[in-house]
Amino acid sequence: MSSPPRVPARAALALTAPWAGFAAVRALGAERGFPLVPALSFTPHAALSAVVPLTAALLSRSRSATALAAGSAVVLGAAVLTRARPSAPVATADGPALRVVSLNTLHGRADAATVVSLVAEHDADVVALMEVTPEGVTALLDAGIADLLPHGHVMPAGPDQPPGSGGAVWTRLEVLARSMVPGRFGQPSVRLTVPGALDVELTAVHTHPPLQGPARVADWEQDLRDLPTPGDDVLRVLTGDFNATPDHASFRRLLRIGWVDAARATGAGLRSTWAPIRGGRPRLVLDHVLVDGRITPQWLQVVHVPGSDHRALVTALRLPALR
Repeated sequence: MSSPPRVPARAALALTAPWAGFAAVRALGAERGFPLVPALSFTPHAALSAVVPLTAALLSRSRSATALAAGSAVVLGAAVLTRARPSAPVATADGPALRVVSLNTLHGRADAATVVSLVAEHDADVVALMEVTPEGVTALLDAGIADLLPHGHVMPAGPDQPPGSGGAVWTRLEVLARSMVPGRFGQPSVRLTVPGALDVELTAVHTHPPLQGPARVADWEQDLRDLPTPGDDVLRVLTGDFNATPDHASFRRLLRIGWVDAARATGAGLRSTWAPIRGGRPRLVLDHVLVDGRITPQWLQVVHVPGSDHRALVTALRLPALR
């Protein structure tokens, strides 16, 4: 039987170089501007395809090419696979539960009846929606959202905002205050009374997508910087479309200041939350639930909703008991 063809060492090194560069940028958190920031969204795809340069390096029998390809595969694989394992809880809360549904409705096109059914099925306390439109709000009201969650905070698109940039929160809990977080899109925030726990401030997050050039990446970075930080006087929850993946250094900076990613904490970090409606590829993790470190995420589900390119996030959180 003939042996497999040998790949020239120089060709193997040249083939390995893009994966090595990608791995170095990911490991160092060195992505800056366009197009590196959007490219880092595809780290799982780079990790999966790292078998290509590794195979070529092995066929070349070049030690340097093999070491470089194997090292790149390990770095990329480790960055991705660790998300499938639940992380150690920062705290073990023993107070009341808070159930949240979150969804980018794709300019109000998400099926309103499915959204309301999700709220009813999971006995949700709060629903946070992005890209709402007046027509979408009407459809949700007609489907009975206010019957289940009577208190609303709806922010329509402003005069200087693109169509479909509104946001909305509905809840059955008492709303103490309504506000907004600055950004290109509507990001409504509500302060809620939860019996037996500190007040909860929940924000429906929707950052600017880091596409179409350096200026848009700068807008995205500013939106992330403008998000609230965990605070002592209130329990905070950020949920929605961050247009960021765990492979972005800017997103990981949020975790370093005290936010806990509910998907990572529950072992659901590999569940994709966005895919094009046509074709279904590529699949990315752009939507998140970030919680105050005093809150314990119990579980998180990713649910398809007809009409939207995003998946709904359904999560149960355990709040610390009020002492």
